[in-house]
Amino acid sequence: QVQLVESGGGLVQAGGSLRLSCAASGRTFSSYAMGWFRQAPGKEREFVAAIRWSGGSTYYANSVKGRFTISRDNAKNTVYLQMNSLKPEDTAVYYCAATKKYLSSDSRMYDSWGQGTQVTVSS
Repeated sequence: QVQLVESGGGLVQAGGSLRLSCAASGRTFSSYAMGWFRQAPGKEREFVAAIRWSGGSTYYANSVKGRFTISRDNAKNTVYLQMNSLKPEDTAVYYCAATKKYLSSDSRMYDSWGQGTQVTVSS
Protein backbone atom coordinates (compact mmCIF):
# COMPACT_ATOMS: atom_id res chain seq x y z
CA GLN A 1 0.00 0.00 0.00
CA VAL A 2 0.90 3.64 -0.37
CA GLN A 3 0.27 6.49 2.03
CA LEU A 4 -1.64 9.42 0.56
CA VAL A 5 -1.90 13.04 1.71
CA GLU A 6 -4.24 15.50 -0.02
CA SER A 7 -3.86 19.28 -0.05
CA GLY A 8 -5.19 22.29 -1.90
CA GLY A 9 -8.75 22.44 -0.67
CA GLY A 10 -10.39 25.65 0.45
CA LEU A 11 -13.20 28.12 -0.02
CA VAL A 12 -13.87 29.48 -3.50
CA GLN A 13 -16.69 31.34 -5.19
CA ALA A 14 -18.81 29.70 -7.83
CA GLY A 15 -17.06 29.84 -11.18
CA GLY A 16 -13.65 29.77 -9.57
CA SER A 17 -10.87 27.20 -9.68
CA LEU A 18 -8.85 25.06 -7.30
CA ARG A 19 -6.12 22.51 -7.79
CA LEU A 20 -5.94 19.59 -5.43
CA SER A 21 -2.76 17.61 -4.93
CA CYS A 22 -2.25 14.15 -3.54
CA ALA A 23 1.26 13.21 -2.48
CA ALA A 24 2.05 9.53 -2.21
CA SER A 25 4.79 7.77 -0.36
CA GLY A 26 6.30 4.56 -1.63
CA ARG A 27 8.58 3.62 -4.48
CA THR A 28 5.85 1.82 -6.41
CA PHE A 29 3.55 4.82 -6.91
CA SER A 30 3.88 4.58 -10.67
CA SER A 31 2.33 1.11 -10.65
CA TYR A 32 -0.94 2.32 -9.13
CA ALA A 33 -4.01 3.71 -10.80
CA MET A 34 -5.19 6.77 -8.89
CA GLY A 35 -8.65 8.12 -8.30
CA TRP A 36 -10.40 11.09 -6.77
CA PHE A 37 -13.66 10.70 -4.89
CA ARG A 38 -15.79 13.14 -2.94
CA GLN A 39 -18.34 13.02 -0.18
CA ALA A 40 -20.82 15.77 0.62
CA PRO A 41 -22.60 15.96 3.99
CA GLY A 42 -25.36 13.39 4.21
CA LYS A 43 -24.41 11.78 0.90
CA GLU A 44 -22.49 8.71 -0.13
CA ARG A 45 -18.95 8.92 -1.41
CA GLU A 46 -18.95 9.34 -5.18
CA PHE A 47 -16.43 8.91 -7.93
CA VAL A 48 -14.93 12.01 -9.52
CA ALA A 49 -12.02 11.01 -11.74
CA ALA A 50 -9.34 8.36 -12.21
CA ILE A 51 -6.08 8.01 -14.10
CA ARG A 52 -4.11 4.98 -15.18
CA TRP A 53 -0.62 4.38 -13.87
CA SER A 54 0.93 5.67 -17.10
CA GLY A 55 -1.31 8.72 -17.24
CA GLY A 56 -2.43 7.70 -20.70
CA SER A 57 -6.01 6.90 -19.75
CA THR A 58 -8.40 9.00 -17.71
CA TYR A 59 -11.99 8.56 -16.64
CA TYR A 60 -14.44 11.17 -15.33
CA ALA A 61 -17.84 11.30 -13.73
CA ASN A 62 -20.36 12.95 -16.02
CA SER A 63 -20.95 15.67 -13.45
CA VAL A 64 -17.37 16.95 -13.74
CA LYS A 65 -16.48 16.11 -17.32
CA GLY A 66 -15.19 19.18 -19.14
CA ARG A 67 -14.59 21.07 -15.89
CA PHE A 68 -12.13 18.88 -13.97
CA THR A 69 -8.82 17.45 -15.15
CA ILE A 70 -6.88 14.68 -13.45
CA SER A 71 -3.15 14.34 -14.05
CA ARG A 72 -0.14 12.77 -12.43
CA ASP A 73 3.59 13.27 -12.12
CA ASN A 74 5.19 9.94 -11.31
CA ALA A 75 8.58 11.58 -10.76
CA LYS A 76 7.00 13.58 -7.93
CA ASN A 77 4.71 10.79 -6.70
CA THR A 78 1.81 13.20 -7.00
CA VAL A 79 -1.61 13.19 -8.60
CA TYR A 80 -3.55 16.39 -9.25
CA LEU A 81 -7.15 17.39 -9.74
CA GLN A 82 -7.60 20.71 -11.52
CA MET A 83 -11.13 21.95 -10.87
CA ASN A 84 -12.50 24.79 -12.99
CA SER A 85 -15.94 26.39 -13.23
CA LEU A 86 -16.73 25.21 -9.74
CA LYS A 87 -20.34 24.99 -8.63
CA PRO A 88 -21.88 24.95 -5.15
CA GLU A 89 -22.80 21.31 -5.71
CA ASP A 90 -19.08 20.50 -5.92
CA THR A 91 -18.80 21.24 -2.20
CA ALA A 92 -17.51 18.11 -0.49
CA VAL A 93 -14.55 16.47 1.15
CA TYR A 94 -12.30 15.23 -1.64
CA TYR A 95 -10.29 12.05 -1.23
CA CYS A 96 -7.58 10.54 -3.36
CA ALA A 97 -7.20 6.79 -3.55
CA ALA A 98 -4.85 4.24 -5.08
CA THR A 99 -5.41 0.84 -6.59
CA LYS A 100 -3.25 -1.81 -8.21
CA LYS A 101 -6.31 -3.09 -9.99
CA TYR A 102 -7.69 -1.69 -13.21
CA LEU A 103 -8.92 1.86 -13.68
CA SER A 104 -12.24 2.01 -11.87
CA SER A 105 -14.99 4.28 -10.59
CA ASP A 106 -15.84 1.73 -7.87
CA SER A 107 -14.46 2.81 -4.51
CA ARG A 108 -14.28 -0.84 -3.43
CA MET A 109 -11.46 -1.40 -5.92
CA TYR A 110 -9.18 1.06 -4.13
CA ASP A 111 -6.79 -0.11 -1.43
CA SER A 112 -5.34 3.09 -0.02
CA TRP A 113 -7.05 6.36 0.89
CA GLY A 114 -5.98 9.79 2.01
CA GLN A 115 -7.56 11.70 4.87
CA GLY A 116 -9.45 14.10 2.61
CA THR A 117 -9.42 17.83 1.93
CA GLN A 118 -12.44 20.12 2.18
CA VAL A 119 -13.63 22.04 -0.86
CA THR A 120 -16.36 24.62 -0.31
CA VAL A 121 -17.91 26.52 -3.20
CA SER A 122 -20.02 29.53 -2.29
CA SER A 123 -22.81 30.82 -4.50
